[in-house]
Amino acid sequence: MGKKIRVQRRGRGSSTFRASTHKRIAPAKYPSFSKKEREGVIHGRIVRILHESGRGSPLALMKLETGETYYTVVPEGICEGQPIQIGSKASVDVGNVLPLGSIPAGTIICNIERSPSDGGKISRSSGSYATVVAHTPEGTMMKLPSGKTRYVNDLCRATVGVISGAGRLEKPFLKAGAKRLWMRAKGHTYPRTRGVAMIAAVHPYGSGRRGARKVTTVSRNAPPGQKVGLIAARSTGKRKRRKR
Repeated sequence: MGKKIRVQRRGRGSSTFRASTHKRIAPAKYPSFSKKEREGVIHGRIVRILHESGRGSPLALMKLETGETYYTVVPEGICEGQPIQIGSKASVDVGNVLPLGSIPAGTIICNIERSPSDGGKISRSSGSYATVVAHTPEGTMMKLPSGKTRYVNDLCRATVGVISGAGRLEKPFLKAGAKRLWMRAKGHTYPRTRGVAMIAAVHPYGSGRRGARKVTTVSRNAPPGQKVGLIAARSTGKRKRRKR
């Protein structure tokens, strides 16, 4: 007699597979866009630098002169009590937030908005950054961490600097318990058992007979007990080199 496979049990939302979100502090988002920020500068300071479970870089609590507070990811080189500036006329110093149209070419930036006032979506992981390449009629051209270039609206905001926590992946976990706690904080399953290592009663790919394996591609509309492997894959196997 079979049992529910991991995909089915995870979908039911039990505490075994649920991320420990009660340890989260707050989402890292820029404050709402104001007229004073659009035309001048809003001064503020860094109140505290905090650690949030499941986040690779520290989190900073910012307080503005308007009384508004918000949390954001920390760029390298800033400290508690440091003054910051937000606005189109802010200085291009590490930790300050400016619209892309006001940042000169060649500046290293992070925590970039994809569309104006969305709070920041690009280059937010530890050690990541983008580079402003040029200002064009289409928008600001920047080079992403992947190496690709992209045009973004000049009104989108970004923080000057590199996200802190670079080199985090260079330190090994050493113990499986440390890896398990890290994966649990992010809501990921660990350890993962291969489907082919199971028996046929508990997984679609299970069985000791090699010839009994099914194809690894599966429909996007497959039911939970069948939806494992390469879901809605366009192609499988090793990609062939094109002849020039």
